Amino acid sequence: MSRLAINGGEQAVPEGLIKPWPPVDETDERLVMDALHAEQQARGKHNLAFEKEFAEWNGSRHAIFTNSGTAALHMGLAGCGIGAGDHVLAPAYTWSSSATCILHHNAIPIFVDIDFDTINIDTRKIEAAITPRTKAIVVVHLHGLAVNMAEIMRIADKHGLKVIEDACQAHGATFNGTKVGNFGHAAAFSLNQNKCLCSGEGGVFVSNDDEVAARAKQLWSFGETRAPEESRDYHAYALGWMYRNNELTAAFARAQLSRYPDYFKTLRDNGNLLHEKLEGTDNLIRPTEPEGHVHNWYNYNLRLDTEQIGRHGPPRAMRDAAVEALQAEGVPVSVWQKFLLPEMTVFQAKNAYGGGFPWSIPGADEGVEYNPEDFPVARRHCDTYIAMVQALRAPNGPEVVERIAEGVIKVFEGIGELDPAESQAVT
Repeated sequence: MSRLAINGGEQAVPEGLIKPWPPVDETDERLVMDALHAEQQARGKHNLAFEKEFAEWNGSRHAIFTNSGTAALHMGLAGCGIGAGDHVLAPAYTWSSSATCILHHNAIPIFVDIDFDTINIDTRKIEAAITPRTKAIVVVHLHGLAVNMAEIMRIADKHGLKVIEDACQAHGATFNGTKVGNFGHAAAFSLNQNKCLCSGEGGVFVSNDDEVAARAKQLWSFGETRAPEESRDYHAYALGWMYRNNELTAAFARAQLSRYPDYFKTLRDNGNLLHEKLEGTDNLIRPTEPEGHVHNWYNYNLRLDTEQIGRHGPPRAMRDAAVEALQAEGVPVSVWQKFLLPEMTVFQAKNAYGGGFPWSIPGADEGVEYNPEDFPVARRHCDTYIAMVQALRAPNGPEVVERIAEGVIKVFEGIGELDPAESQAVT
């Protein structure tokens, strides 16, 4: 094993080898320039075309272009008829929007621990978390791996619950041959720059239910019942926000979507190659892809096998030292979500809008506790994982994967050389 770069050895991944995301070509330039010079900038032909193209690509009946994945999640809550004081289940480890979208519609998040292998909600623990006020589940296909949706829908049907899929990281991921976003009553995708399909910022709400989509569309545009391209009466019929997006962003999204099949193939090829190269690496727990699932490798998680390492002390300290060593090798890694959701201030304080609202709604807070110790699996993951985002995407190919694998193996098999007490990693 060669000397670690952090200790003076040669860097595994040369500077400049990994190309930035997303690739931009003449298709992007042509469509964006067309939008730039169009008379209609707010919502015009590119918005309408992108919605149609995304719906066709994902196999969904309705697609609504929004300004963020968070907005699309909120639309899902509204579309499913969730009301003030209702309880909505969500995983204890995910991005904050998966739970704050519940607060946006004045409902109460109830957290469920995750499954360590998949890093997704543990379906075996869902029924125990259901309360008399539970109306829905926000199911997060985290890091590009679908949840077992057969089990989710079985539980939801049994208890009369709505299902909102958070597919913000999971473009193109499938479960038993069906793309995510087509199992529940509504779903949300993000088009933020970090995502496998991006337009800088933006999101897409999808649903196969006409009534759910209609209610979501009201929230999307001022509580009106007609879209801007229709004959509007400018009357608010319900709670309305302004979640629409613009023509420039829609044009960029269209261009990127047209190349997504190629992007997805590159992700699959690179992710599978890295997975193969890292097999058997000491001190490393690789991500999983259960039977019936197709991962989009949005985020390739590297996790420390603390039992094999056998060193005492806080796992986070060793993880942070590994992050610093990987970065020194030129492997682009970071620590993404640093907290369990139930330990975030808004939930610990039970105060989102002032006056303790929405927990102060009569009866809404009964039995609701946010004790981080109730979610030990989420804690174990949060303290031991290292995220690698974007490096496996186009235009990067096998030569990049080979170097990344070299750097990862160097660090994990040489982890005994690291001193957590001296780590300067910013995580």
